[in-house]
Amino acid sequence: MKAYVFPGQGAQFSGMGKDLYDKSDLAKEMFNKANEILGFDIQKIMFEGTDEELKQTKVTQPAIFLHSTILAATLGDSFKPDMVAGHSLGEFSALVANKTLSFEDGLKLVSQRALAMQEACEKEPSTMAAILGLEDDVVERICSEIEGVVVPANYNCPGQLVISGAVPAVEEACAKLTEAGAKRAMILQVGGAFHSPLMEPAREKLAAAIEATEFSQPICPVYQNVNAQAVTDPSEIKKNLVAQLTGPVKWTQIMNQMIADGCTEVVEVGPGKVLQGLFKKVDRAFVTSSAEA
Repeated sequence: MKAYVFPGQGAQFSGMGKDLYDKSDLAKEMFNKANEILGFDIQKIMFEGTDEELKQTKVTQPAIFLHSTILAATLGDSFKPDMVAGHSLGEFSALVANKTLSFEDGLKLVSQRALAMQEACEKEPSTMAAILGLEDDVVERICSEIEGVVVPANYNCPGQLVISGAVPAVEEACAKLTEAGAKRAMILQVGGAFHSPLMEPAREKLAAAIEATEFSQPICPVYQNVNAQAVTDPSEIKKNLVAQLTGPVKWTQIMNQMIADGCTEVVEVGPGKVLQGLFKKVDRAFVTSSAEA
């Protein structure tokens, strides 16, 4: 069985999507539609922008979403997923690819999500940190013992977990996790505490937007971030998508569940090869590739 997986924030690069635009009329049409929906020339920033411009959350999230969804659309009849999943933001790309969401609605939601997250980040100094070389349960226990908000946010692969929260709590957690034997506990250059309770204001805003959006019956299951289970019911998909903003990305659990459910091959759709690398950490012999239009 073949899974298509979609990357999240951090995979962006200048020039992304230009090859698609140059060789596909469908891609041109979708990029032009995106400029209309967003009200600014995202295509120009994606093709020619500096790293600084691409790093702005309001640009990064729609840019990665566009690269992934347009690439998936240009695959045409060769796009035959048995299952899909996306890492954080990538879940929206996955839901467009498996026909739960229309391209237009997906882009509107991603844009609203990015702006709501940006606003939430500005309310309180917050950050994230990558913890390498510890068991998940050790990280969970130490976070739970700290005063202030700090929680596991991204279960990326065995031995790699990202924590998220208020700056003093994350710094204290890093010190204690290093004492506990972490190989690295490194503060990340991010806008704020994604996938933590500090995203509650963004969750409330996004909940209203998701509720007002039509979700259709998908062509295959999506393995969702918050529960790492295969989901096909549109109302359940909505509920999980809302919970995703303040809940952790259970990517390690998604990979294990996909493999348990018979997945033998993974195709990454979008910029970079991060997700392929994570699957290889679970099983070095696993068959992975990048989608090519």
